[in-house]
Amino acid sequence: WDQDAARVRRYVDSVDMAIYTPGSNSGIPMTVLKSFDAPPREVIDDAEVMRERVAGAASGLLTLMGITADPLSSREHILLSNIFDRAWRAGRNLDLPDLIRSIQTPPMDKIGVFDLESFYPSNERLKLSMSLNNLLASPSFGGWLDGAQLDMKKLLYTDQGKPRLSIISIAHLSDSERMFFVTILLNELLGWMRTQPGTSSLRAVFYMDEVYGYFPPVAKPPSKPPMLVLLKQARAFGLGIVLATQNPVDLDYKGLSNIGTWFLGRLQTQRDKERVLEGLEGAAAQTGARFDRGAMEQTLAALGNRVFLMNNVHDHAPTIFQTRWAMSHLRGPLSRDQIQKLMEPRRQELSQAGSQNTADVDPVSSTHAIAPALAESSRPIVPNDIAERFWLPSKPPLAGRTLVYHPGLLATVSCHYVRVSADLDTWVDRSLLYQLDRKLANDVWLAAREMPPGVLELSGQPEDGYGFSELPGEMLNSKQYKSWEKDLADHLYRRVPAKLFQCEEIKKTSQLGQSELDARLSWGHEIRELRDAEKEKLRAKYAGKLDSLESKIRTAQQRLDRERAQYDQQKWNTVLNVGQTLLGLLVGNKVRSRSATAGRSLGRAAQERSDTRLANDQLEELMNERYKLEHECDEEVNALGERYRPESLTLEAIEVPCRKGDVKVNLLALLWIPYEVDASGIASPLVALVK
Repeated sequence: WDQDAARVRRYVDSVDMAIYTPGSNSGIPMTVLKSFDAPPREVIDDAEVMRERVAGAASGLLTLMGITADPLSSREHILLSNIFDRAWRAGRNLDLPDLIRSIQTPPMDKIGVFDLESFYPSNERLKLSMSLNNLLASPSFGGWLDGAQLDMKKLLYTDQGKPRLSIISIAHLSDSERMFFVTILLNELLGWMRTQPGTSSLRAVFYMDEVYGYFPPVAKPPSKPPMLVLLKQARAFGLGIVLATQNPVDLDYKGLSNIGTWFLGRLQTQRDKERVLEGLEGAAAQTGARFDRGAMEQTLAALGNRVFLMNNVHDHAPTIFQTRWAMSHLRGPLSRDQIQKLMEPRRQELSQAGSQNTADVDPVSSTHAIAPALAESSRPIVPNDIAERFWLPSKPPLAGRTLVYHPGLLATVSCHYVRVSADLDTWVDRSLLYQLDRKLANDVWLAAREMPPGVLELSGQPEDGYGFSELPGEMLNSKQYKSWEKDLADHLYRRVPAKLFQCEEIKKTSQLGQSELDARLSWGHEIRELRDAEKEKLRAKYAGKLDSLESKIRTAQQRLDRERAQYDQQKWNTVLNVGQTLLGLLVGNKVRSRSATAGRSLGRAAQERSDTRLANDQLEELMNERYKLEHECDEEVNALGERYRPESLTLEAIEVPCRKGDVKVNLLALLWIPYEVDASGIASPLVALVK
């Protein structure tokens, strides 16, 4: 099939390949703890998709716990769904410890019209939280806690924007674990899809080998709703869906009717054929295409080994083809040891990166030893001209813990960034948090961290039951706040620029807030759309020439067939005439006239042979011309592909300082941060502190 080593090398060099093994460290491990993060705003704003996302998360988790739950009648499912829905709509991420605490102390007083205790008593909620805690504490679950995050962007591209082929192996998982992971994966894919602009250009492909059990015709496992949404809508977002199975009976063919291209091999039973024909008929009905059930049934019955049928609803008729050589060595399923050997270099890279990330984490993000500062437990008296705010806890404390507020400094500002050459003129709201760490820093803003939007939920009054850490005298001095406000404008001007990326090749500048990867992917998609449009123009240009050649080839083939038929006929006539002449010689009857007839027959046969050769030469000439034209078209298409290569873009980072005189300080306040303190004096924040 003309697949040389050079082409295989180009393929290997053009894509990054990785094998992920959730729940195992044989390949690249993958954690699911981040998979309960709040979905994108596009998902939250779509009521139907949000309901399915919430139901999928609750069903998947309960399936992993071994609980069969109906979304409409199961108390466990309804409680978890309410917890997920409330947290995600508030923009708050959840992990398993958060879920355990939220089950014990839910963030709502009522479920529907019933109060919480009537709907789901606390002693029964404790049993559910214990089941989830047992799962979290189980050694067999340890493989799910560490590894790469389930991030669609990272599964599709490297940090440099190079396309990535991500293979996720779940063969080692139990049935419940597979359902749990596939459900989460499909929901993550659906959420990512919702954030992409619509396009007719192929952006990515999701391929699932053996869909049996995840898309059944009658039952409704948690994997089915997101799969159905993907089949209906993914095409509009440039996402291709490819599903494979060796069990054609137990599939929902009404859902699969959204698929337009089918590849079918030899079917063993009549029941298999009937179900597949049902699916093909439904796919044709979706697009209004004509479907001949009888002819298709005969074609399927006649398929041999390694012969396949392709049915595309946009084609006039199905296509029969043989399998071609693959560009990979199809040696069969990989064992764990083989996956481990292949991914060993990648695991070492991830381990080093993880160590670096751990070194960069601020220790107060998890725990903070503040017990010595608890001597002053009453609320300090703060001057009226100093703003005071209290950060609302985002998760409930554990029973028996001491509750305490720890002081910090919060500034919310509006910065004005302007650069005409980058078409930039915008205001950006920022929140900076400085947390006191034993003593006040010389430069509080240099030690501050920027908080992402939606994290801070503030109140003007403290929660009940909290004590207060000791407050330095400077944080009660009004003049100090004026000094901090002045220093803040200088800090923002010098150290908090707007980061943009420029690409001279296509004369574009990224939008404010876009990372390098986001900018590269966005422009890469534009380039692919431009490339596809240019390819269509190119193919349209050659289509007329190729159609004309095809017409000439058909005419030449017909002439050749006619000349061959005439030549064959003339050969038989010549044979007969020569035979009669020879017979005449033996019996001495009309020898001269028969010899003349035989001579003329030989002459006509020679002429017919000459005409046949001429017709054959003309046909070969036309076919060579077609080959050259197709080769020329392919070369120009390949040249377009080389010219429009997203991964070859060169990006330059630029920094735009904010206008110092335009900095607006909306709030500069003493901020109280809620902590819980255990018996050993170690405090843990009840809010999401980020570096």
